[in-house]
Order: sequence, then structure tokens, then C-alpha cells
Amino acid sequence: MREDSEMKVAFATQDLATANAHFGWARHIMVYEVTPDAFTHVKTYNFAGNLQEDGDEDKLIPKLKAVKDCAILYVAAIGASGAARVVAQKVHPLKVKESEPIVKLLEKLQAVLGGTPPPWLRKAMQKGQERVLDFEED
Repeated sequence: MREDSEMKVAFATQDLATANAHFGWARHIMVYEVTPDAFTHVKTYNFAGNLQEDGDEDKLIPKLKAVKDCAILYVAAIGASGAARVVAQKVHPLKVKESEPIVKLLEKLQAVLGGTPPPWLRKAMQKGQERVLDFEED
């Protein structure tokens, strides 16, 4: 297993089992460490209050802190402001087409990590690593 194939991913969830929540409205954000061989639950962040209140940008602050070390954030939906702030942290938001079990999404991600990840995922996997540019010719 290559070290660079290890990453943290987050899931916006209402029920702790499926990726089924709008980022701003999520009651929970679950964070996992994922490699091609395994995934491990790292932490669950819980949120209370009136989460469906539009225009309340402050509700995003604790959620942004929860996902800051992640490479990918799975959501059912995300507003433009939330998406911009997530992307600014170099986190790649991914919308799920329907409520998908978190375990199934983790298994799919493992399979991709074990193969040849697409360019956007390779870039996401480099989160937190120092970029080394080598311009010397052979």
C-alpha cells in the first residue's frame, strides 16, 4: 500500500448510516480514514439547533472545522456559499445521487484508491502533502 493512498473523507448525514444530508442542515458529520485496504471511523461531529435556517452562515463554521482535514466531503446537497468555503479549504465536495449507505460509498472509494484514481481524486489525495516540483531535465 502506498502512503499517499491514505485519506480522510467526511459524510454529511442525518441518520449516521447514509450520506443523505444537505451540508448546512446535517445533524452529523462522520469522518473516516480510508486506504485501498481498510477504512476506519475517526470521529463523528454532532450539531444541534435550527440547522435549516437559510442565510445563517455561522452554522457552517463548526462544520467547516469538522471537514478541514478531509480530502472529500460526501453530501446530498450543498449551497453555493458552503461549497465555495469547502473548496477554499481544498476539500472536494461530492454530491450523492440518492441516499447511499456510507459503508457502500467507502467500499467504492477503496476500490478506486486500489486502482488508478481519476485526476481529480489524485489531486484530492495530495491534501496536506508538500508539493515538490522538479523542473530539471534528464
